[in-house]
Amino acid sequence: MFRRKQSANEENNAETQQAKIKELKAAIGPLSGRSSQFCSDACYRRYLEARSWNVDKAHKMLEETLKWRSTYKPEEIRWLEVAIEGETGKVYRANFNDREGRTVLVLRPGKQNTSSHGNQLRHLVYLLENAILNLPEDQEQMIWLIDFSGWSLTNSVPVKTARETINILQSHYPERLGAAFLYNPPRIFETFWKIVKYFLDPKTFQKVKFVYPKNEESMELMHKHFDIEMLPVEFGGKNKIEYDHEEFSKIMMEDDIKSARVWGSDEKFILPNQAINAEVVSESSHDAAQAS
Repeated sequence: MFRRKQSANEENNAETQQAKIKELKAAIGPLSGRSSQFCSDACYRRYLEARSWNVDKAHKMLEETLKWRSTYKPEEIRWLEVAIEGETGKVYRANFNDREGRTVLVLRPGKQNTSSHGNQLRHLVYLLENAILNLPEDQEQMIWLIDFSGWSLTNSVPVKTARETINILQSHYPERLGAAFLYNPPRIFETFWKIVKYFLDPKTFQKVKFVYPKNEESMELMHKHFDIEMLPVEFGGKNKIEYDHEEFSKIMMEDDIKSARVWGSDEKFILPNQAINAEVVSESSHDAAQAS
């Protein structure tokens, strides 16, 4: 009896949700080009979930994203435009997934190397798009692993940048974050967190997990979500892999080609090896000119 009632409720809920997706589609109206490609049924569902299935609120949110994407053009950002931001490995896509197969972004705020607010945001947006590009077909969310080694208030991003980062993630990538694991944040981080947490909506706030290596419950949470053999040592795992900017650049440049195909761009690309050779030639010519 209970199972029948539960099954009927689930069926009704699915029908209601599908009706609201149809209603949101109608509210947005006909789309063309990349906006049409962006607005899949899964996209409509994410925006509705982010606004607790309120069609009017989801409509307003999605319209703002479409305007933002039409001007910011996140799908057109290329690695060579933001590569300088990645030289220290302060943000990069990991070469492993969590236990559910979701893409993992590693953030190491202690490795901050620039002061350009605009370029820092473009770098992050590029990696958000790249993480989505590399999601398995059955997954829609990514995971953030944040390592606080070397972090201090003096090298932290300005509150303005943190606020804009949160705004972009919440407003234009709703329901894309599965969880964010803040690993071993120092006590001084509490001061920064007290300010930043007020920019988070309740749903995002619930996805933030504080993890401390000396706390058994914290580490059980990490082991629940990640294969300990694949997890880097800085997150309590056994993987001693280190960020290699040159190798990561090759991967990103190859992904740029994949992204262009997905979004229907006809731009021409320099392949990773050609770019590296070009840099070597350029450096050699510069050295020769100085010697003469």
